[in-house]
Amino acid sequence: MFTYIYIKPMKARLLLLVMIAMLFDSFNSRLSAQPVNASGTWKTEIETPVGLFKYTYLIQQAGEIITGKIIREKDGEKTELDLIEGKIKDGSISFAENLSMNDQQIKITYTGNQIGNEIKFTRQVGDFATEQVVAKRANPEDHSVQEARRNLSRPIVLAEDDKPAFPVAPSGYDQQRENIKRGNLDTIQYQSTTVGTTRTTLIYLPPAYNKNKKYPVLYLLHGIGGDEFEWLRNGHPEIILDNLYAEKKIAPMIVVLPNGRAMKNDRAEGNVFDPEKAASFATFEKDLVNDLIPFIESKYPVIKNRENRALAGLSMGGGQSLNFGLGNLDIFAWVGGFSSAPNTKSPELLVPNPAETASKLKLLWISCGDKDGLIIFSQKLHQYCKENTVPHIWHVEPGVHDFNVWKSDLYYFAQQIFR
Repeated sequence: MFTYIYIKPMKARLLLLVMIAMLFDSFNSRLSAQPVNASGTWKTEIETPVGLFKYTYLIQQAGEIITGKIIREKDGEKTELDLIEGKIKDGSISFAENLSMNDQQIKITYTGNQIGNEIKFTRQVGDFATEQVVAKRANPEDHSVQEARRNLSRPIVLAEDDKPAFPVAPSGYDQQRENIKRGNLDTIQYQSTTVGTTRTTLIYLPPAYNKNKKYPVLYLLHGIGGDEFEWLRNGHPEIILDNLYAEKKIAPMIVVLPNGRAMKNDRAEGNVFDPEKAASFATFEKDLVNDLIPFIESKYPVIKNRENRALAGLSMGGGQSLNFGLGNLDIFAWVGGFSSAPNTKSPELLVPNPAETASKLKLLWISCGDKDGLIIFSQKLHQYCKENTVPHIWHVEPGVHDFNVWKSDLYYFAQQIFR
């Protein structure tokens, strides 16, 4: 038996608004419940009625407890305070500071949620004011390195489906062979408006290259300690690809090996974890999209559409490939992350719309060595894609974080693309 209740139109609209608000609250609570790691240095600037304050939050997280210091700076004068009442509950971060004003103590409370390298706070100044504040991690790469070290020290836990998608690469696949046609390697330069300088990249042209024929392009990225020559020095992609061409196992393609460190001094020297250098790996997205790809497409006979562009890389370059490739589905249709590093965005940010990603991607390749402490980043993306029905190849192969794994990845990845 059903009971029907008549609701007046105005009340119906109010009820609908309440239901929508409840849905948003539920969604936000699920977001806030995501695990966070707030340890690190965070900075923000706050404009107040008495002037501009620069804040530095030195946070240490131990489980659900937060401790640390707050450094408040105004007109060059710094005041250091203890961070008090710090805690994390259901993904929400909160702490407080005591402000002395006119011989009175005013408590300032912060409550917010961390999303990547930002914490969005509501800052309550006693009973006087409420404002929204965004604090940014001051040294995101240092945090990534710390996270990498923590994961490297943890036991590797393999799930039932963390297994090879392909057999071990055949003997001799990476050894130079006699009496086969070879491709050509060249070093070229392009003008980067992003960096404001001339940059260098390597380019591999396939055997029997014909300038009157159009080719797809694979952009192949290096790791945090390398440069445009890292693949050539340690992985010899030209040998792997020459052998595959000789066996007629891959489609003809141009391969570009750029320098993923988009800064004026882009040499792999000094402290490769320096925050400025770390930031340059993110800046490379603009350099790649706005400068390098247009240059390649103006100088070489390439097919200028997303279906004929692939992006893949190792370690830091694997993270870049996933970040940039999945973030630019209108540019790339083939994306590969080999042993992707902690710079990789969380799965929810990489694939915010699983249906769109599934419809646009020709291939999403995720791989890692089964003894690589960084496998957790690839595992999370695989599991997310699996749960959200995003087609992908998940290849867990024997090995650690080195070129024995990455050469094998290239061997199999190259056979999947542009088919």
